[in-house]
Amino acid sequence: MMERLKLEIAEELGLLDKINRGGWGELNGVESGRVGGILSSRLKKSLK
Repeated sequence: MMERLKLEIAEELGLLDKINRGGWGELNGVESGRVGGILSSRLKKSLK
């Protein structure tokens, strides 16, 4: 479930092609941080 949500967020940010080409390691720190920040925010909202 978590991986699916991460992929959905990456797609929304336009990063999915980059991930599909080289994996999560292809993302730079800013891109990873954006995915992680949105993921964290969504998880917090779902717990309320």
